[in-house]
Amino acid sequence: MRILTISTGQIKKFAISGDGPGRTVNSAINKQPVSQLAEPVAIFAGPLGLERDAQADLNVHGGPDKAVYAYPVEHYVFWEDLLKQNDSCLDRLDHGFFGENLTVEGFVEDEVFVGDLWQIGDVELMVENLREPCFKFTAKIGLDEAGPLMVRSARSGWYLSVLQPGVLKAGDQIDVTPGERTVSIAAQNALLKIKRKL
Repeated sequence: MRILTISTGQIKKFAISGDGPGRTVNSAINKQPVSQLAEPVAIFAGPLGLERDAQADLNVHGGPDKAVYAYPVEHYVFWEDLLKQNDSCLDRLDHGFFGENLTVEGFVEDEVFVGDLWQIGDVELMVENLREPCFKFTAKIGLDEAGPLMVRSARSGWYLSVLQPGVLKAGDQIDVTPGERTVSIAAQNALLKIKRKL
């Protein structure tokens, strides 16, 4: 289990289609890789997230409990296949596409539990909550059903808090210390599915 890519982004204007001409919102969903296996640049992770990263709406993203967003690389094929089936011009998705800070390998939602501790070198993170997809995600991927499908398929990724700040880089191994293991991210997805009547 390891970090494949670290991505960050700044707040910029983001176009939303389908809600009238020329509508834009502020968003930092467009993340760019800043540390990759081929060039594992060290990135500082602090209590409010990664250096050079920002969040536009702190009600739903960011803050101490949502400082870092992790997404499994294992899900990329699912979305790429879906886009091909829908004749999207997006055929290959770069890491960071889902707005994640950490593209990780070796985890999926039914194996990740709230309260699990991740030790990455000197850095300690704690799994806090699933990511609830918003209209910006739907707009970015260009499919009306993308947000609901993320929930229905339990491919949400999850947020982590930073308990012990320090430096991360692509290729770093992730050691997991299980918490109470009462609520998995997949279980949270299932509850959200009921709540949103998906």
